[in-house]
Amino acid sequence: MESHGFTQSQAQVRSGVGSPSSGLPHRAALILARGGSKGIPLKNIKNLAGVPLIGWVLRAALDSGVVDSVWVSTDHDEIERVAKVWGAKVHRRSPEVSKDDSSSLATIQEFIRQRPEVDIVCHIQATSPCLHPHHIREALQMITGQGFDYVFSVVRRHQFRWVEVDKKEGKNPTSPNIDVAYRPRRQDWPGELYENGSFYFYKRKDLENGLKQLGKIAYYEMLPEHSVDIDVDIDWPVAEQRVLRFGYFGREEKAAVRLFLCKVSGCLTSSKIYMSVSGEDLVAFSARDVAGVQMLKREDIEVILISSVNEPLSRGLLEKVSQQAGCGLRIGEQQKGFDVERLMKEKNLSWDEVAFMGSEAEDVEILSQVGLNAVPCDAPVADLIAAKYTCQRTAGHGAVREFAEYILTLKKKSSSHVNQDHIDRAHF
Repeated sequence: MESHGFTQSQAQVRSGVGSPSSGLPHRAALILARGGSKGIPLKNIKNLAGVPLIGWVLRAALDSGVVDSVWVSTDHDEIERVAKVWGAKVHRRSPEVSKDDSSSLATIQEFIRQRPEVDIVCHIQATSPCLHPHHIREALQMITGQGFDYVFSVVRRHQFRWVEVDKKEGKNPTSPNIDVAYRPRRQDWPGELYENGSFYFYKRKDLENGLKQLGKIAYYEMLPEHSVDIDVDIDWPVAEQRVLRFGYFGREEKAAVRLFLCKVSGCLTSSKIYMSVSGEDLVAFSARDVAGVQMLKREDIEVILISSVNEPLSRGLLEKVSQQAGCGLRIGEQQKGFDVERLMKEKNLSWDEVAFMGSEAEDVEILSQVGLNAVPCDAPVADLIAAKYTCQRTAGHGAVREFAEYILTLKKKSSSHVNQDHIDRAHF
């Protein structure tokens, strides 16, 4: 359980949301996402474990259930598009607060000047992808329920600090938190609290005063595994592994997928059709994708390839692909695409038990309803929806295998959820 500075009791979250009629304060989650990142270009929307970086915190904020609005403040068209696709409202910041030296405070002050209804700002950093809804709920309750004016997130670290010295002066460095003659063991020392940059929650009046006259201040302690900051941890593959284990995956995290539906053209194949000298149609697909299908089947997840009346591959070729992949085949008879609801009734399944990979505009409706969805990175539909997973690989070249691994990762994560809450903190 995370620690809530200055209090020993677990936060009790109020379920009401603020509105003029309710009399409750309006609580706005705000993510600052300027387009001019110097370290990693457009870092805020770069895919991290199949999700735009900003998507991780937007998902947590939207699912927290305690904020009245979720905003992204940006100066960039593409970040604005991604934010809206993921369900956020957009504050288009002015050039005055979009400079390299513009402060977060100035940007937030501009936001509240344009949003007089906002009483509490939950400033969440886009670069903290392991944020969970319960972090937001519990920290916000410290303001709305315990009377604090300013709450920020911290992490406990067991690091011995040394004061930097000018080597030319020949002085010995000193440590403010260690006696070298009595170096404590990790388990014998409580460590120290450091800001982890995940979030900062403020009342409006304090922001208007430039944070110069803060009243009651509290910290909210997050566990080390949830304190991933991409501003510091720029090793993207390492960050992805942390997120896959400790990130918040939304409602699909606990979903038990029993059926995987995969479009043939644009997912299992690249939609390219080759023609032999004799006039036969030929199609290529990856052995890696076939292996991914077999991985799912070994975990008792049924796999069915589907196509629509617009399918460019012939029925005979579709049947050969299905046979080679070792899975079922359903060919749609409707102009708008395959009738998934009819198939679900046949198999007595709910939407949450179905995973779907699509790539075309006709797939959007199904993608938006299933419990878990994915698109290859080169899919035309990738820009139209907030896919739960966007593959790094292209259609016909390992995208299906990649999504299969993701499905199995979620299954393992769900089954080991209890064990994750019992990590050995002394040796983390």
